[in-house]
Amino acid sequence: MRSPDPAVAKTVHVIGAGPAGLMAAERLAQAGVAVVVHEAMPSVARKFLMAGRGGLNLTHSEPLEAFTGRYGEAAGAIAAWLERFSPTHLTGWAEGLGQPVFTGSSGRVFPRAMKASPLLRAWLGRLADLGVEVRTRSRWIGRRDGGWVFGTPDGERIERPDAVVLALGGASWPRLGSDGAWRERLEADGVEVAPFRPSNVGFDVAWSQVFADRFAGQPLKPVALSFSGTTVRGEAMVTHYGLEGGAVYALSAALREAVERDGSATLTVDLRPDLTVDALAGRLARGRGKDSVSNWLRKAAGLSPVGVGLLREIPGVLPEGADKLARRIKAVRLTLTGVQGLERAISSAGGVRLDAVDGRLMLKAVPGVFAAGEMLDWEAPTGGYLLQASMASGVVAAEGVLDWLAQDDRTAS
Repeated sequence: MRSPDPAVAKTVHVIGAGPAGLMAAERLAQAGVAVVVHEAMPSVARKFLMAGRGGLNLTHSEPLEAFTGRYGEAAGAIAAWLERFSPTHLTGWAEGLGQPVFTGSSGRVFPRAMKASPLLRAWLGRLADLGVEVRTRSRWIGRRDGGWVFGTPDGERIERPDAVVLALGGASWPRLGSDGAWRERLEADGVEVAPFRPSNVGFDVAWSQVFADRFAGQPLKPVALSFSGTTVRGEAMVTHYGLEGGAVYALSAALREAVERDGSATLTVDLRPDLTVDALAGRLARGRGKDSVSNWLRKAAGLSPVGVGLLREIPGVLPEGADKLARRIKAVRLTLTGVQGLERAISSAGGVRLDAVDGRLMLKAVPGVFAAGEMLDWEAPTGGYLLQASMASGVVAAEGVLDWLAQDDRTAS
């Protein structure tokens, strides 16, 4: 086990043991700082483990300029984070933990193990070797008398570290620990916090009961979804309440804004994005002969049963003529009437406003306290962008702590 550098003699507490917090802890410990990590839950990185059950998407391989653009209004700030910890850095970091990676056909990057648990075990082993102390069931409940108060199974405990990194998560998946309960405490200290809103989330559609009962749980793929001038190809999943899935999530920020502002949003679904209208009309013009309409659409247009069902669901009557039908298949218009809540969202928008922290991610209102991860006000689609930015912010916050501690030492001397 590595001991802290006696020449540094500083202690930093990290509150929150998700990817951002653990990355901050690793960088601080590597610099010789004594690090204590607090986690309110009985075990660490629960959301990280849950996200990795279907294949842990670490990052994405697309060019950095396009990558950065995925962060919308926060792209400028996050570009600076990615300079410190880029997708290349992340994949090298994972391989350094004995977890080789590969790039899928979609450009997404995964560990070959396709799970989060082997990587997390290796990561926790590295942190232990660096001397990082991890305290589970240690919930931050406030500040008192210049100290940080934690609720533990043995009662309250007050700590007085030299600096603190907050990595408390956003407000999605609250059962895994990200409940946003920290918001009022920071606002009481004068920190500006934007309201939490669901991100990477499904939307309500008023399906008929017959359609919902028959097709809920079935994927629409491949499809192209379009909204407000942006088109995304991928997969969507029909649910009893409406529609979710990767292609939906890529548009979820703009769709959420429209639904909240106008009460609804119209999403256009192209059920055959690989065919032009003319090519599709040519196939349909051959006629259906003795086939049922469903079989004809399956054979001639290549539609799945759920695709045929959707075509009939909206608006209920199929247009006559090959050209008109082809145009309908290429542009099914769905009315989204609501947004699912934070408890069903993959991530959340809102949190500590980016103008409430400096370039080191230190809270302007509370010197010596830094913020990282999803508790900051940014959002991104799924595809590796969430984890990449969270871990990069942990690196930036840790480097910010080191810079602040060094500055504090210079001032003291």
